[in-house]
Amino acid sequence: MPLDIIVVGAGIGGLCAAVALRQAGHRVKIFEKSSFATEIGAAIALAPNGSRVLSSLGFSYERARACLLPEWLFADGITLEKSELLDFSSSEEKYGFPFRSIHRIDFHNELLRLAREGKDNPVTLNLASPIERVDAEECSLTLANGTKYSADLIIGADGVRSVTRLAVIGPEADKPSRTNVSTFRFLTPTKKLEADPALHDLVKWKSKGITILDDKSDKEHVRHITWYPCRDGEVQNVTGNHPSRADSQTQTDMKGSLLDEFKNLHPHVLRFLNLAEDVLCWNLQYYDPFSRWTYKRIVLIGDSAHPMLPFGGQGSNQAMEDAGALGRLLTGVDSREEIPPRLRLYEEVRRRRGSTVQLLSSTVVGREKDVESRLWEFAEPGATKVPNTFSDRTEHAFGFDVLAECDKALRVAALRE
Repeated sequence: MPLDIIVVGAGIGGLCAAVALRQAGHRVKIFEKSSFATEIGAAIALAPNGSRVLSSLGFSYERARACLLPEWLFADGITLEKSELLDFSSSEEKYGFPFRSIHRIDFHNELLRLAREGKDNPVTLNLASPIERVDAEECSLTLANGTKYSADLIIGADGVRSVTRLAVIGPEADKPSRTNVSTFRFLTPTKKLEADPALHDLVKWKSKGITILDDKSDKEHVRHITWYPCRDGEVQNVTGNHPSRADSQTQTDMKGSLLDEFKNLHPHVLRFLNLAEDVLCWNLQYYDPFSRWTYKRIVLIGDSAHPMLPFGGQGSNQAMEDAGALGRLLTGVDSREEIPPRLRLYEEVRRRRGSTVQLLSSTVVGREKDVESRLWEFAEPGATKVPNTFSDRTEHAFGFDVLAECDKALRVAALRE
């Protein structure tokens, strides 16, 4: 008999999990608090470790308009002097999948197609359904309107401010600390950039992949622009990390704040930033890794399990790994009694790795040694090193095959029985 599974949250992690579990033969319901079946936000970097899971689900990169990112350029944002160029053009040969970018809305729509297309157990999506509480003892949830639902398994994919996490860890699970770093974000059409003759040199100079423009004049704070294409190259995605402003919660002229924060950058960069419309900004908050991700028949994935900062671009990719792991580990499971041991395997495969990436996400590229001592807390038994350089960090992220690790864990578990 297939399991009855509830997923809380219809973001990238929740939809990936729903698709994986649907394809594993289970009945899946999603409860999403928003009224719209679309993801918000801009683009994300899609690394080979995330693509490995998506490809196993039949994800169409062409339909989702994914864009190749063949390199990663670091440069002085004031002088435009290039300091380092990392070549990712051989990622497919080395890791099996290229390094890509993808717009969240396109990503979300393709996942919705996989969740609902066809007659074989389509996922049920319930919108405008905010969760009031989750009961781990009963494996049930109650909506804000008082309606109660029970399931064989509940998956918390409800993000940083997770209601489900309270049922797994308790009130201490929602105690973030401020980072004093905030992020601007905006999108601009590539045609708009190319139409400005004064920016032609900048377009030629820019990397074909990710470009990091660092404000070298500020030695004490994080202040840099991250810029890369998405949507088949038709849109430019830009983020700007900077020290949090005292007025960040009340500021209405976000574009003015963006230009002020990065006023020291090269005039061509400032002219490009001046193209921005609909600039958003939010403060970044840090969470320490949690002591567990599962309790009874409740399991956490994505930001519910490991809220990440944006440095390194692995947040969504780790949510994909979580989803892929659950799909693989719960294949063939047809009774409630089998769920807890499979969730223990999920923690074995995912928690150390996810916590390591979470810690790395708190430090900018090139500063991995800042968290090296903490990384040892989550090192695998017998490990002789932890990722303490950008090269190590990339290899650790890109080279991991979560599906193969799940298969290995299942084989080991079978030998124990």
